Parts: sequence; structure tokens; C-alpha cells
Amino acid sequence: MIPYLETPILDSQDFFCFDLPTKPLPGTGKILVTGASGYIGGRLVSELLARGYQVRVMVRGASAVNRSLWPDAELAVADATNLDQLRQAFEGIDTAYYLIHSLRLGPKEFQMADIQAAAVFRTAAEEKEIKRIIYLGGLGDIRNPLSPHLRNRIAVSDELKKGRTFLTVLRAAIIIGSGSASYEIIQHLIKKLPIIFVPPWAKNRCQPIGIRDVIKYLVGCLEVPETSGRDFDIGGQDILTYEQMLKVLSRILDSKTLFIPFFFSYLRFYTYLVSLLTPVPNMITQCLMEGLKNEVIVLDDSIKKLIPFEPISYREAIIRAMSREEQDRVHTRWSDAYPPAHVLALKLHELHGQVAFGARYSLLTEKGSSVLFQSICRIGGKEGWFHSNWMWRTRGMLDRILLGVGSIRGRKSHTYLAINDVVDFWRVEDLKPAERLLLRAEMKLPGKAWLEFHIREEEGRRKLSVVTYFDTHTLLGKLYWYIFLPFHYFIFRNLIKEIEKRS
Repeated sequence: MIPYLETPILDSQDFFCFDLPTKPLPGTGKILVTGASGYIGGRLVSELLARGYQVRVMVRGASAVNRSLWPDAELAVADATNLDQLRQAFEGIDTAYYLIHSLRLGPKEFQMADIQAAAVFRTAAEEKEIKRIIYLGGLGDIRNPLSPHLRNRIAVSDELKKGRTFLTVLRAAIIIGSGSASYEIIQHLIKKLPIIFVPPWAKNRCQPIGIRDVIKYLVGCLEVPETSGRDFDIGGQDILTYEQMLKVLSRILDSKTLFIPFFFSYLRFYTYLVSLLTPVPNMITQCLMEGLKNEVIVLDDSIKKLIPFEPISYREAIIRAMSREEQDRVHTRWSDAYPPAHVLALKLHELHGQVAFGARYSLLTEKGSSVLFQSICRIGGKEGWFHSNWMWRTRGMLDRILLGVGSIRGRKSHTYLAINDVVDFWRVEDLKPAERLLLRAEMKLPGKAWLEFHIREEEGRRKLSVVTYFDTHTLLGKLYWYIFLPFHYFIFRNLIKEIEKRS
């Protein structure tokens, strides 16, 4: 196996529950984890397996990657809105974690989708006589007007409570950890803006919590039967305003960022600006930032009596997140589940060779397949695209202006790739070490696009090729292809030359 392609193996320092005061419950039946392909679910699965539980992972689409991530877990393919599929996923399950949300659909669609999924989930749980559901929702004082996102989190818990299955609800505010959307928003704002104008709502208080503490509470609730049928607020050590949260990171980075009070408070303007400056797309930032209008602090800390441990501070959560990034050990990221249903997207092989347009650029080299492939797998993210980076960045910025994913999304790891990883505005669709890397476009396009790199033996040398595929049946799509074709020749010819040169 080639080292730079391996997903890092988890060791003891990667687990959060090693000092959890609760103990694994012997004899517990199978645990179902929904949303396992997301940021929190992906980390929870590993923790549960490490503590000896039998785990079934529910995903929307089967892939070899999911099986390789959790070889000791069962895999169930089901959509949360499909009752028949949920019945199969619930077969033989003792407890289910409900970590599903539809933020990635945007503020208009996510509310209806979440309520529908919760209703179907509740029905299936009742039919299969599941003992418990553990749900992670949003923190907010229901006595005050809440943002649509926070209201929706409460509505989901209310929907799940309508059934006979016991429900445990954990309510958290901003979650800080390597790969979390909130952390990446804060980090990029401080790194990119010398001046930050502070609107009135930035004075609202928040009680952020580290990802490790969220996982501890999720596991602890499973191991403490007294949490069944109850609601709990969870938070970190500190209560800070959003302005203070930015300032803490500014001091950690020794940034000279200037904070200036500002009267203008139109939230959608700030949301759009944040989506241009950070990796997190507009659909997610808008849902998250709507909650900044509310104070989100722990009002009931009774969970500390049942699961007694001291949460880490906001500062420590930030430093731990930065450390994980520096070590290149970010195991899950918000982009793993964005855009919606990416695992169900049309695959290149499903077109059976009937792609409307394509172009190939190749060169012969004496260099070995392994070193060539290692160079290929360094493209994107901080490394850039080796040549004509300004063109790639311009295309990415245009996509972000149009509310697409943009190239600023970057990569989860700088040293390895796996199927379903993102690379700027692409996603890895297929990967065969020392042979092939296939990327699927996720930017806004009048068609479907793929970028394929492959290496083949030819007369004692290696033939390095990059192939572009574009499938469209519209006039706009055809015009798009022919307009950009000359640029493709310049970009991709130089790209493979740089790949070969850097190998």
C-alpha cells in the first residue's frame, strides 16, 4: 500500500472516551448510527466500536470506502424517508442514534425534509420496538423567539417524542473541532480579514462545546440508563459572545485583526460574505448564522450529575483543532456530507461510454507509476493545481459567487486521498493506487463533468494522461464546452507536465 493514500489508522490519542467516567454496558444489543457519513456520526462510530459495541452504520449509498472505514461494523443502506428501508435497517437494533439533518439543503428545504425524516424514523422505531433513540439537537431558550434552524431542531425532537420509543435529547450550541463547519468559519475569518466589523448580534452569548465532549455525552447517554426519556443541555466551560470567540482565536494566532463596532446588522449580507471568505458554502452558513441572533447557553446542567466530567474550554478546543490540522489527522469534516446526496450522484461508468464530449492530454515519461501517482494526489487544496492557479481560483470564486461549493473548500487531508474525499470543487469518485484517479465535478455547470488521471505502461515507459469528460444535452452546455476548450488545452497540458516534473 502506498502511504500517502492510506487513511490514517486511529490510535489511542484519536479516541475521546478513554477517560469517560461511564462504563460500557455488557449485553447491549446492536447500536444503529444514522448520519454516519457526516462530521459527528463518523467519529461516534469509531468510539462505539472501540468500546466493544456491535454497531450498524446507516448510509444512503453503499461504497467500499464505508466498509474500509469501519470493517467491524455492519452496513445498512437506507434513506431516512423510506419506511421499508428503515424497517430493514432497524432489524435487531437495541438503540438508535439520530444524527440526521438537512442543513446542506439550504434554509428553505431543510425544515420540511427534517420533520418528514423524523416522522418516518419514529414510525419504524416503534414498529421494530427499539428501546431508545438518542438525538443531538440545537441549544436555544424556547421562551424566546428562535431562528428557523433552532426551531427546526426542537420540532424534530417533538416529532420523535410522539412515539412510544424512549428519546434522549442532547442540545448543543456551536461545536468546535478539526473539520467542523463552525471552526473553519471562525478560523478563515481571522486569517483573511485584517478588519472585522462587529454587528450588534455579535454581542449575543454562546456556550461552544468541543467535539470530544459532544462524543463523550453521546456515548455516556448510552451507558447511563437514567438519561432515557430526558432532555439535556450540553456546553463547554466558557460562555462567550461571538465577538469574544473571534478574539480568542485572534490572540492564539497572534493576529493583528482590528474589531470595529458596526451598526449594520442585516444577517444575510454577512452570511453571503462569510460564504465567500470561508470554505463553508452559503446554504450551510445561512442556516448556522441565523442562530447567531439567539443566545445559546446551557440553562440546565443536570447531565453533569449523571455523566460527571469537566468539558474542555473554548481555547483548548481551538488549540486541539489546530493541532489536528497540523498533524494532518482530520478524520471527519463537514464536507464529507456536502453537497446533498453526492453518493447517489451519476457516476461516469453509469454512462457506459456515452459521454457527449471529451478530450485527452498525454505525455511519456521514464518516471515510475508510484511517484507519478503520488504527485497526482497532491493536487488541489493548499498545494494548488501546480500551474495556472489563478485560473482555477477564478473559476472557483465564480462558482462561490453563484452559491456553489467553490475551490476554497480545499481538502480534508494534504497527504492522502480516499474515495468520496473532496478536492476543491471536485470529489474523488474512483481511486486505484499507481493507476487511476477519477474526480467528479461538484461546481455549478450546464452538465456533468469528470477529470480522470491515469498511468499506463507503454514500451517500457509510463504514459501519463489526463482526460476531461463533459456530458450535456443542452445548447448552453455545448456552448460552454467549446468556449472553454482552448483554455483546457493550455491548462491540462501544463498540468501533466508539472505533475511529471514534481514526481
